[in-house]
Amino acid sequence: MEGFARVQATGPAEGLVEFRGQRWRCALGKGGVRREKEEGDGATPLGPLPLRRVLYRADRGAAPACAVPVEPLGPEEGWCDDPAHPAYNTRIRLPHPARHERLWREDHVYDIIGVLGWNDAPVVRGRGSAIFLHLARPGYAPTEGCIALEARDLRALLAGGITGFLVG
Repeated sequence: MEGFARVQATGPAEGLVEFRGQRWRCALGKGGVRREKEEGDGATPLGPLPLRRVLYRADRGAAPACAVPVEPLGPEEGWCDDPAHPAYNTRIRLPHPARHERLWREDHVYDIIGVLGWNDAPVVRGRGSAIFLHLARPGYAPTEGCIALEARDLRALLAGGITGFLVG
């Protein structure tokens, strides 16, 4: 798949991203990599994950160079992760009555968010939500199912023209 980076697990929750002859270390889900992803399992989904768009905190840095649409985030933005709600696995405005994740965070993990195409065409309740490409925590701590890279590496990957991942 043209524009897709390969992600290979190298440990229980870590891996390598390979794209156009370059390699970067990444953090993966604390639940490992799974074909049968479920909400709350902490796993990174196995298979193709197209990069739908990139969101970023304009107050914390410039828009990243990307091959996909880029949009600034606002403090009122979230992502619904409640399988019982009709807005499950979609971007929402806060406050919101259902369980959700806040995208405007105090830490820097979501300063850049790549929205990955998982369980979105169509959305299947309970199959997993909020699978993102984002900034790694110190020491590449495991994610809740996302792919996370250091800021410099994430910006380089995006600028290289990535349009998705093939997690294998």
